[in-house]
Amino acid sequence: MDEIALEAKERMSKSVESFRGELAVLRTGRASPAILDRIECDYYGDKIAVNQISSITVPEPRQLLIKPYDKNDVKSIVAAISASNIGINPISDGDSIRLIIPPLTEDSRRDLVKRAKSMLENAKVAVRNIRREYIDFVKGADDMTEDYQKRVQDDIQKVHDDVMKELDDLLAAKEKEIMSI
Repeated sequence: MDEIALEAKERMSKSVESFRGELAVLRTGRASPAILDRIECDYYGDKIAVNQISSITVPEPRQLLIKPYDKNDVKSIVAAISASNIGINPISDGDSIRLIIPPLTEDSRRDLVKRAKSMLENAKVAVRNIRREYIDFVKGADDMTEDYQKRVQDDIQKVHDDVMKELDDLLAAKEKEIMSI
């Protein structure tokens, strides 16, 4: 495979990783510490991720236990979780915080699947833009023969198709996880 196609593959794989991270944040019926990955709380005047100033464990399938390293951070973490839109109310135990994950209704499951599909479409647009950018670069290169340009374009298209299939597979797995009871 050509160096240009490998570079395109590397950039496309970053889009896949970004999509994978977005899917991890989506709430399913089970408790997952990943739903707190993007929540930031006030930490001595700075915004810092909750998972960096506390330990997050899963004591039960539908419950998260957050233990801040410093007890003074409990109020800040509770405020950050309440302000986020994950749909879970934190319960403070004084030195720890419990998040009880409510079971999803059929409508909320469908809404989550719609959000996941929207995220998939955004990831696919990003991958298509990378493909277009590299193919335009190859077409505009005067130092390449037509045969070499065609071969590089085919390599880029093949990488694109593989990445699209990977994105679809990720969505299918997440959709199955969301819709399972």
